[in-house]
Amino acid sequence: MAPKEADYIELAHKRAIEKKTHVSFPQLKYPSLRDEGLRDPVQWLTGKAMDDGAEGLWRVHNKLYDLDQYMDNHPGGKEWLELSKGTDITEAFEAHHINPIAESVLKKFYVRDAKTPRNSPFTFHEDGFYRTLKKKAWEKIKTIPKTENHRSDLLTDTLLITCLASSTLASWTENYWIGMIAYIVASFSLAWTMVAAHNYIHRKTNFRMYYFNIGLWSYRDFRVSHSLSHHLYPNTLMDLEISGFEPIIFWNPRKNRPFYAKYAYLIEQVLFPLSLILNFLKRFSLIFLRPNFFKQHYRWHDVIGLLLPLWMYFTSGSSFSHTVYTWLWINCTASYIFFTIGSNAAHHHPDIFKDGDEVSDVTPDWGMHELEAVMDRKDVNDSHFKVLTLFGHHALHHLFPTLDHAVLEHLYPIFLEHCEKYRANFRITSQLDLYLGQIRMTLKTKPTLLSERR
Repeated sequence: MAPKEADYIELAHKRAIEKKTHVSFPQLKYPSLRDEGLRDPVQWLTGKAMDDGAEGLWRVHNKLYDLDQYMDNHPGGKEWLELSKGTDITEAFEAHHINPIAESVLKKFYVRDAKTPRNSPFTFHEDGFYRTLKKKAWEKIKTIPKTENHRSDLLTDTLLITCLASSTLASWTENYWIGMIAYIVASFSLAWTMVAAHNYIHRKTNFRMYYFNIGLWSYRDFRVSHSLSHHLYPNTLMDLEISGFEPIIFWNPRKNRPFYAKYAYLIEQVLFPLSLILNFLKRFSLIFLRPNFFKQHYRWHDVIGLLLPLWMYFTSGSSFSHTVYTWLWINCTASYIFFTIGSNAAHHHPDIFKDGDEVSDVTPDWGMHELEAVMDRKDVNDSHFKVLTLFGHHALHHLFPTLDHAVLEHLYPIFLEHCEKYRANFRITSQLDLYLGQIRMTLKTKPTLLSERR
């Protein structure tokens, strides 16, 4: 890097910190509430509503819509509209609705134009990368048998059954080796069940999305932190799956980080086993910290995470203390597996875009940005089991999150052709490279120039 370039990048970082703006997209307001409180999904939605100019309605591009009367009729389920009310849902609307009929329906609920510019850098031009790809994908989807989803359904259900059976065996048996094998199987199958359930969380209301809650987390919270935040604004300051780990783990390149940031890899080994329990306790603590939190945000499915130890207790015949002890071991091990898979799946590598890096366009096509923030893995995408349990087909999943992973593999021919036509930065690497890259990313303090990103 030439000295002048280095000085310019450093100055941009300094000004962004002083003015509270994004570094890579300096035209945007710094996300409200990002650095405050417990960095939970409800707080993220509150902060986003403060920045989006939706005026208590739903904003799509530069128009406001009143969808209150449409909630009960929404094909995707009422919850998506409940969570996103008062925010700009442009990216969510575009990515979640491949069928063009959605635009015609939306027009019926138009209220007025928005008064402020969008606080998002992303564009959806009719002749741009994403919109043209979406049209091609829609035509292809109509030719794919609907039975393709059954492969994922069967695999996900099998993982849950395996988790239940092995958890019971781990608590029941007095044989050490059988107990250890059962404990390991239960831990992996619990983690994999949650990852596989993620395939259903993005879609319309369905019973398999509740499988995610078996690990003590809330799929409803995950719909915010993952579907509405991370998926739509990956690796930007609006990505809650990055800010949620700060100030413990930093994945965005910054110079002004605490001394312990260089030990992030070691911190992960301690934090990840406890993360599912900590998420549960954080959500529970908000009952006492925020008025009306229980009434507004708790649902019946929040207790699903407590059903696994009850299942183990009643089916194994073991003492209550032994059951809880075994369950905690299973949950903490599954937590470590889940978060290790997630943090090394696609987004944390020095060659992947992070806020702070140089960009060629401060108003990029949304689909093009998604590919800048993702790297896929050739040694994961070769098996549907690995795809479903290791967040595979990651680039296509980000572009079309509501499609089953079994359907995504059919889109590769048109997707690769489209990437070549638009010169999109779709990259494939190995799981090992991403694992090592994630460690390097936690140590990275300097931003990446365009010429350095492969």
